[in-house]
Amino acid sequence: MPTVPHVSHSPDRMLVDLDGVRVRRWANMANGDVGEPIILTRFNDRTVQIGGTFGVGGTVVFKGSNDGIQWDDIRDLFNVTISATGSKLITLTEVPVYIRPEVTGDGTTSINVTVAAVGRC
Repeated sequence: MPTVPHVSHSPDRMLVDLDGVRVRRWANMANGDVGEPIILTRFNDRTVQIGGTFGVGGTVVFKGSNDGIQWDDIRDLFNVTISATGSKLITLTEVPVYIRPEVTGDGTTSINVTVAAVGRC
């Protein structure tokens, strides 16, 4: 599985606007891609925006880890795995140390995933 780096415009690869919003983005994720892990534990709210070309069977699943080795599905308040098969906004309520997206699909899949975090703990 290729690891897709997150992108930004600053040396630490973290986008920061004047309101203190932190944003990380993985672009053009294809079938089998795994996003480079990020850490957003010090923020109260984390929202994910997912879009792009999903192709046949295109899905994004969010994984979390506290040790960076074992990765498990991140779930919502109803214990349902957080995933997307089309464009959507999702709020992440579980707060593992590391977060990353994983993508499946076909040869046309090209998905962009953007996480915005606000409100320092």
